[in-house]
Amino acid sequence: MTDTAEHDGTEPTTEEAAAPTQRERRIAAWRNAPRVLARLGFLAPLRERLALLEAAGDVHDLDETSDIYGNGVVEALERRVAELLGTEAAAFFPTGTMAQQVALRCWAGRTGDPAVALHPLGHPEVYERHAFSQVSGLRPVHFANEPRLPTAEEVRDFPEPFGALMLELPLRDAGFVLPTWDELTEVVEAARERDAVVHFDGARLWECTEHFGKPLEEIASLADSVYVSFYKSLDAFGGAALAGPASLVEEAKTWRHRYGGAVFQQFPTALSALIGLDRELPRLPEYVRHARVVAAALREGLEAGGLPFFRVHPEVPHTYDFQVWLPYETEFVAETAIKAGEETGRMLFANHWDPKGPGLTFTEVYVRAAALEWTADDVREAAADFARRLTGG
Repeated sequence: MTDTAEHDGTEPTTEEAAAPTQRERRIAAWRNAPRVLARLGFLAPLRERLALLEAAGDVHDLDETSDIYGNGVVEALERRVAELLGTEAAAFFPTGTMAQQVALRCWAGRTGDPAVALHPLGHPEVYERHAFSQVSGLRPVHFANEPRLPTAEEVRDFPEPFGALMLELPLRDAGFVLPTWDELTEVVEAARERDAVVHFDGARLWECTEHFGKPLEEIASLADSVYVSFYKSLDAFGGAALAGPASLVEEAKTWRHRYGGAVFQQFPTALSALIGLDRELPRLPEYVRHARVVAAALREGLEAGGLPFFRVHPEVPHTYDFQVWLPYETEFVAETAIKAGEETGRMLFANHWDPKGPGLTFTEVYVRAAALEWTADDVREAAADFARRLTGG
């Protein structure tokens, strides 16, 4: 009782077997489109990614012996991160997942409390398969589910003790949102009142200076320890760093080895991170400012195109990434975005779309150097065209 080729004994045709997936079509449309809002390095061909290292001689002495188990260029990267964040030391890690587990494990040993207070939308809870509890013996406890960082009152009045407060800056799954500077300092003070340490999940901390109006070292100085990513903002091959007091960092390096993070050689990743700090870091505030232009023009274009409902969130982006919500089924919107890119050469929505309920979907919009070529009029025109494709207008 089957009626599909999969079960009736027939074989799919060569054309059917070779049909690209929607993801493959989306990436192909993004690569081929002359106009995009971001050229994300990790989606580029290997040849293009390797070409990044052509600038390695500008950031490090390439006649130096390559690194072995974390010396050489890796140590140079660690010193650079500590200098930028104003901390005593920093340690390179192959992943942020490992860096944060190690940091919070070390703090738990010092405070005697394995409870880590964090938002339920925080990266470790959503994307890391309960690594805190399953691997590191930590006990996550959650603040309210509202899509924002916790308030000082919520921290102060939390009904059970915790040894560490973990704040993701920005909180990605809530829309890359940040508190105000005063709100952030009040939250940190509330944690201190409870004798808790403060750890910043700063995977995208590099992007926060424009919103806070503060330099990196002043932002980082609020926390006892900070994790930063090298690929999320800086377009490096991967890697992360944990920054904080020298004694904590030394202990973290011991746990890094125990966790399997003492990789024999990391020079390609370390060099790509140094290149990112040299090339991309100074440009991030410009991207944030332009993201605000893009977001405003998107709203105007979608409205002009006749959409009955939509949401750009936050209305004024806190960093250079934000969300767009639409009242349509995910498959329909995704196909429309791909076809618009293929047919017009303008890839306004290059990221995947995720369902958030019946007839509701959303995507993340990334604004990088490529977006600087778009004027507000360009964005409005592309958004209006996309809206008309959705409505059939």
